[in-house]
Amino acid sequence: MILHTVCFTLAHEPGSGEEQAFLDDARRILPAVPGVEEFTASRQVGEQSDFRFQFAMRFADRDAYAAYDAHPDHQGFVARRWKTEVAAFQEFDFVPLEG
Repeated sequence: MILHTVCFTLAHEPGSGEEQAFLDDARRILPAVPGVEEFTASRQVGEQSDFRFQFAMRFADRDAYAAYDAHPDHQGFVARRWKTEVAAFQEFDFVPLEG
């Protein structure tokens, strides 16, 4: 199992229609890609981070994660939305500890 997370801040004004449209589109497009399990979208409420949002999803294994990464819907979202609307981000990918 791989837990893929990305924390990010959008270039849009907080609370704007553009911000909401990005989040709505992401919540429609990304969890529909085959292999994505348990997709969540969250808003940061703590003061210790400048990132405003987080997407998290699980994949059964590396092959499922690679297939998601290469999928045309994911690639299209990244090219058309992510690269132009995300001001800053950091990805985190985790696997469970063994033993």
